Amino acid sequence: MKIIDRTIRHIIVSAFIIVCGFMLYPTLSRHFPDLCTCNCGMDSEGNLWFSQRYNSSAHVLLNRKNSAVDFDTFWWWRSLQNESNVADYTEVVEVLFAHFPDKLHYWDSSPDRCRSCAVVGNSGNMIRSRYGALIDSNDFIIRLNEGPTVGYEQDVGSITTHRIIYPESAVDMEDQTHLVLLPFKILDLQWLISVFTTKHIDQTYRHVRPSIKADKNKVMIVHPAFIKYVYERWLQSEGRYPSTGFISIIFALHICDEVSVFGFGPTHDDAWHHYFDDSMFSSKDGPHPGVFERSLITELHQKQIIMMYKGW
Repeated sequence: MKIIDRTIRHIIVSAFIIVCGFMLYPTLSRHFPDLCTCNCGMDSEGNLWFSQRYNSSAHVLLNRKNSAVDFDTFWWWRSLQNESNVADYTEVVEVLFAHFPDKLHYWDSSPDRCRSCAVVGNSGNMIRSRYGALIDSNDFIIRLNEGPTVGYEQDVGSITTHRIIYPESAVDMEDQTHLVLLPFKILDLQWLISVFTTKHIDQTYRHVRPSIKADKNKVMIVHPAFIKYVYERWLQSEGRYPSTGFISIIFALHICDEVSVFGFGPTHDDAWHHYFDDSMFSSKDGPHPGVFERSLITELHQKQIIMMYKGW
């Protein structure tokens, strides 16, 4: 029976490839390696729109072998927060991977894989959403910055497999959670080393935690070139650089085959605040092109590339 089922499945996948066209397959097969079994929602227009933005060969996570960055990427990245640090990037990377896993992550795409991701933002629209069980049913649950789960389990879930942070948003990690550093400067890489060794860095452009609880064997670092790729290919160079939330969605599109997004956008009455506090903020604050990012997230949903849950 398993052999018959597998044969039928391969016939369906082959038929889908023929219909969609062989020209799109190299891109789509990496993002949707299981195709119809995992996600078969995009029409031909959606496929074209996606393939114009998605780069299957983009370096998502940093390791020693892929750490080199070209001149333009390096200086663009160094200018994001006007860093004056004179440390040598190559030397810092060498020290970095003397402490943390130095390997390729998530290059395991195959016709048998259908990995589901939940990207959980911190919007107040999560309050009374009751999405907790749905979020926790995913293979990977990616949370952003300090977004808590304790006390909010019914709405946001209780499991965190990956937490994307930068030094200024660092929190303690649970044992099963991967710390995913989003570095905006060389000092961020040095801070990560310091957190697990000397614990001497407690200041960037503001005070940061010199130590956090986390498993160093689960540490991952987003590649600086990936940030630039998201900025240029997806945001078309709008704003100064992408937000953590938008980078996290594109990160999920690269490591998962089915992506659901929660906790982005305003509440039902168009208010902007976190589900865990009442502090109001503007969606236009900061260096990120918030309006343009939201339009892209909406389009990703409309083209059935992601599933967006509003909470209302």
